[in-house]
Amino acid sequence: MDTPPPRSVTLRALTLLATFTPTHPRQTLSELSRRSTLPLATVHRLLGDLTTWGAVTRDPDGAYRIGLRLWELGMLTPAASRLREVALPFMQDLYESTRENIHLAVRVGHEALYVDRLSGHRSVPIISRAGSRLPLHATGVGKVLLAHQDAEFVRHFCATNPPRCTQYTIVEPGRLSRELKEVRRRGFALTAEEMTLGTCSVAVPVRDADGAVIAALGMVLHTVRADLAKQAPGLQAAAVGIERRLGAGEEEWP
Repeated sequence: MDTPPPRSVTLRALTLLATFTPTHPRQTLSELSRRSTLPLATVHRLLGDLTTWGAVTRDPDGAYRIGLRLWELGMLTPAASRLREVALPFMQDLYESTRENIHLAVRVGHEALYVDRLSGHRSVPIISRAGSRLPLHATGVGKVLLAHQDAEFVRHFCATNPPRCTQYTIVEPGRLSRELKEVRRRGFALTAEEMTLGTCSVAVPVRDADGAVIAALGMVLHTVRADLAKQAPGLQAAAVGIERRLGAGEEEWP
C-alpha cells in the first residue's frame, strides 16, 4: 500500500493556524501540537517562522495568539469589510453634524486597528489613519475595546507597563484598571491629551447580536473646543444603527 506523500510546509502551517478558533484563541505549544496532530518539533519550527512573519504572537507566558499580519490581511476580505461598509453612512452623518474626526476601530492584540477614519479641514490633525494601529490604553476607541475584554486580559495588560505616549497617558496599573471600570459603567470612554497633545476623544462600543463588543466608534476633537460628554449620545445612537444593520445581515458576518 502506497504511503501518502508528506504534507507541504505551507499546508502544515495553515493546519496549525486553523487550530485557533473563538473557543481556542490562545494556545500553548503542546496544545497546538495536539490539536493540529503535528509533531511537537514540527510545531516549534513552524511557530518560529510564523512568529517572525507576524502570523502569530507569543505572550509573556509562552502561549500563542493570532498575530497582526493576519488581521491586517483579513481586513481586505469581503466578509471583514462588511463592518466598514455598514458603519460608513453613520460615520458620514456624524462627520457632517460635527466636522470632527470620526474613527472606527477593532482590537488587534494590544493595539487598536483603525478600520476607517473621516476628517476634514476643520478637524484637528491626528496621527491615526485607516489601517494604522495605536495603543489601546491611550486612545478613546482603544479604551473601549480594552475595557470590554475578559478580566484576565485586562489584568495582564495593566501589568505590562504600557508606554506613556504623553505626560497625561494613564499607565499606572491601579489607575488604568479603575479607568476601564468607569468606561464600562458609563458606556463610553474619554481621553484628554493621552495620545497626542492638544487632542481629546470620546468613543463608544459597537456590539454584535450576542452583546459582545466587536468594534469601537469614536470622535477626536481639539482640546480647547471639546465638550466630550455632549458627543457621547450621538456616537451611541450611531453605534446602535450600525448594530441593527449588522444584525439585519448577520448571515454575512463572520
